[in-house]
Amino acid sequence: MYNSELNSKLRALAIYLPQFHPVKENDEWWGMGFTEWTNVAKSTARFPGHYQPQLPTDLGFYDLRVAEVRQLQADLAKQYGIHGFCYYHYWFTGRRILEQPFNAVLQSGKPDFPFCLCWANENWTRRWDGQDQEVLLKQDYSEEDDRAHIRSLIPAFTDDRYIRVDGKPVFIVYRTNLLPDPKHTAKIWREEVQQAGISGLYLIQVNSLGAHHNPNDIGFDAALDFQPDWGNMPAKQLGGIKEKFMRRLGNKPHYDKDNIYDYDAMVDKMIARKGVGYKMFPGVTPSWDNSARRKQGATIVDAATPDKYEEWLRNIVNTFKPYSKEENFIFINAWNEWAEGNHLEPCIRWGRKYLEATARALSAINNH
Repeated sequence: MYNSELNSKLRALAIYLPQFHPVKENDEWWGMGFTEWTNVAKSTARFPGHYQPQLPTDLGFYDLRVAEVRQLQADLAKQYGIHGFCYYHYWFTGRRILEQPFNAVLQSGKPDFPFCLCWANENWTRRWDGQDQEVLLKQDYSEEDDRAHIRSLIPAFTDDRYIRVDGKPVFIVYRTNLLPDPKHTAKIWREEVQQAGISGLYLIQVNSLGAHHNPNDIGFDAALDFQPDWGNMPAKQLGGIKEKFMRRLGNKPHYDKDNIYDYDAMVDKMIARKGVGYKMFPGVTPSWDNSARRKQGATIVDAATPDKYEEWLRNIVNTFKPYSKEENFIFINAWNEWAEGNHLEPCIRWGRKYLEATARALSAINNH
């Protein structure tokens, strides 16, 4: 079938959410046994043609504490050309959460599949039920915490599977603009890993939600074009389509409060964007729809298809010139963000079509 080893010129990394297992914090905040599947399973369509609920097929409603599940995910990703997973990592002043799946990957040595980490450094709030101001877990930044944090990651950074650039482990920060002094933090992190015998760190800032600047200005090496790019979206879908649905339903449906965009229009706009004057690794998303998490005020990128996603990814494959032999990443958001409606994992509507589209687009590398 397809094999990621063929695609050595570009490394496609799929962002991976470890939320699919119960933890005591979620039991306390949302009810016993809560996982991401809780939101996914209760989602409903908000307008005619709206693809909800989005439900899994091949892997089912899995539990990431199960080793066989993690192996199946890696096998599936590798089969369709994905080079590795970028695991979200949660650290709150020494407190970790949702760490069990990655800890098991690290400690067991399985699956034998490349990985890196992305620090999701936002406060955790009650955003899922609309109470954004109620903070559940807060970030408190300090030099002491910067040192403790990076020291805790040394076992991951020294793992043979860890993704590197010129021997330096790749570490990604989701919101560099929330760090009080990101340049100082980067300096401290590099000092600590060098003291541990690692040649350095390859630091990537996520370009999203306010962090659109030259990463060199804060001591980082590159940026990641996180998709969707919320600062460059097409016009919202308003007017005639909604009015037609309202008349048909005989009332004003609650999705009138949602933010609805067209996937084709979004992709066309992303492809047409101009380049930036610094290193930025390209990104794509197969779709986006967080209505499973939000009763109202959801953001829905409607009418996504594997064909349009493939066109977008193929355009990147054909136009992106790696900055060096190992600075060759494409980031796919995401492998399994089911409650945000963006996943390569097979679902009831599309089966493996997004995976197949990914493999076809990436295989174009071999024709150059």
